[in-house]
Amino acid sequence: MLKIFLKILLYSCFSISLVYAENINVFNFTEDEIQSLEVRKVRGADNKTEYSLGSNENGNYLKAVADNAASGLGKKLTINLNSTPFINITWKVEKDLKGINEKSKKGHDFAARLFVIKKTGATALSNRAINYVFSSNNSIGDNWPSPYTKKSIDNVLSTTNENFNKWVTVKANVKKDFKKFHDLDVNELDGIAIMADTDNSKSKSISYYQNIYFSAN
Repeated sequence: MLKIFLKILLYSCFSISLVYAENINVFNFTEDEIQSLEVRKVRGADNKTEYSLGSNENGNYLKAVADNAASGLGKKLTINLNSTPFINITWKVEKDLKGINEKSKKGHDFAARLFVIKKTGATALSNRAINYVFSSNNSIGDNWPSPYTKKSIDNVLSTTNENFNKWVTVKANVKKDFKKFHDLDVNELDGIAIMADTDNSKSKSISYYQNIYFSAN
């Protein structure tokens, strides 16, 4: 399931951009941008996650409602991780997924997650990914290989145990994380995707994303 989604991200008609700057804004969460992105449902999921736009005093945001659903929004892009290695994410979970085992196939769902992808071979099966997650059951700093593929690592940046229904901003050094989790010296990133999914647990989640960008520090 996860392998299919990562393949879709890197080989479908998502928006493509080449970016080298001090701060790189990944998503603007505007009507024009959302229309340019293609929502891709994970194979085997009963429904697509519903994505909608909103705004507050801090700008535009994306709302994700996943009701026994799994689909993502992604961009195929190149990020210079030597110049801008840090991913910055502001997000919130309004309805979480308490009680599931996120490390198992039956419970591998997250109300909010963000993938960063590095293409490492000729096929999608060779790609490596880090899945930054807003966990409903584990602690910040916990990490483990995806139960679907060891080439994707789940890494908890936020948890509803500490920040339920509250906006929280987190940061991670993607370059260092690829070295830590995959033993790869990655200079350029190839893709990024956000996803809310509840297809394994057949549950419902509500989450929000805002201000996703790469920075020098």
